[in-house]
Amino acid sequence: MHHTAVIFLEFGAVVLGLGVLGAFALRVGISPIPLYLIAGLAFGTGGVLPLATSEEFISVGAELGVVLLLLTLGLEYNADELVTSLTGNARAGIVDLVLNAAPGAIIALLLGWGPVAAVAMAGVTYATSSGITAKVLSDLGWIGNRETPTVLSLLVFEDLTMAIYLPVLTTMLAGLSLVSGAISVGIALATVSVVLVLALKFGRFIEAFVRSPNSEVLLLKVVGLALLVAGLAQQLQVSAAVGAFLVGIALSGQLAEDARALLAPLRDLFAAVFFVFFGLQTDPAKILPVAGLAALLALVSMITKLLTGAYAAKRAGIAKAGRARAGIALIPRGEFNIVIAGLAVGAGVHPDLGALAAAYVLILAAFGPLAAKLVQPFITAIAKRA
Repeated sequence: MHHTAVIFLEFGAVVLGLGVLGAFALRVGISPIPLYLIAGLAFGTGGVLPLATSEEFISVGAELGVVLLLLTLGLEYNADELVTSLTGNARAGIVDLVLNAAPGAIIALLLGWGPVAAVAMAGVTYATSSGITAKVLSDLGWIGNRETPTVLSLLVFEDLTMAIYLPVLTTMLAGLSLVSGAISVGIALATVSVVLVLALKFGRFIEAFVRSPNSEVLLLKVVGLALLVAGLAQQLQVSAAVGAFLVGIALSGQLAEDARALLAPLRDLFAAVFFVFFGLQTDPAKILPVAGLAALLALVSMITKLLTGAYAAKRAGIAKAGRARAGIALIPRGEFNIVIAGLAVGAGVHPDLGALAAAYVLILAAFGPLAAKLVQPFITAIAKRA
């Protein structure tokens, strides 16, 4: 059979299957994300029906999903709001780093995997999944809540921390000198600074360039600009998600509202593909031996993220219900964590690190959205009593 035909058949079956799962999730009133992840496990290596041809094509769609999720999140806020939120939540960002990097580092040291593995596992347990959290905020209608800017500022703080962390980890894995690592970190920080300054100082010119009365032209310009900046950011060792987010905050007002409406269907399609691809990367057979340890680590991480969200929201003057929502929104792990584990496994740090990280992320990627949906009635009750 022709190669293109196989891709169409496999990808079409995946997307149609996601539609069926999404309809089921709507009927029973749960988030579709856990179902998308399970579908990925079924179609991935070691699954019931592994995909033969289209996995690479789906991986590109998954990257687009993360970019579009963060782009639409950025469209909710402007550059001034971002800077104010970041400076006001810097202390909470440091608390987030300490509380959530520690469990991964400690467990690697207790298992005797060594200091490099400890640094890698610290990153695995630290970073919240921006993509999954963005989807949860959108699905549950939490975007307009008072605690959401606090959550977003923590996500951006984490992404900016990753801009420093990833070059350092890469240097350690490769055994390079401190000078090489310092140069990589400097490039990453300079990239983020330049893009943020452009968004702050020249946002009106960017808006003038993007604006169009024609919806097709507007969509093409916004998506094209976001992908260009995301690709540049990735090339300069900064998260592509950060680049897309900063493009979003550079646009404001009616232009941002129009762009959000146009992007919503495209975002939802590729976001679903992202969650499937995450499952595709995980071999179910390798998860079972480390499932207990991963569950314990996941439980600890849930507690530390809940504490982080509650602390940050309390500092922002948000009531108890908002503090609970902030903590729950931070629970999911996803794209960054798998990338970090993949780097460590590729460098031969320890053979069990990849399986542990995959099981840990899968638990939190599935449980985070489900927990947010299940506890929403209790949070509403708390808000009414307050």
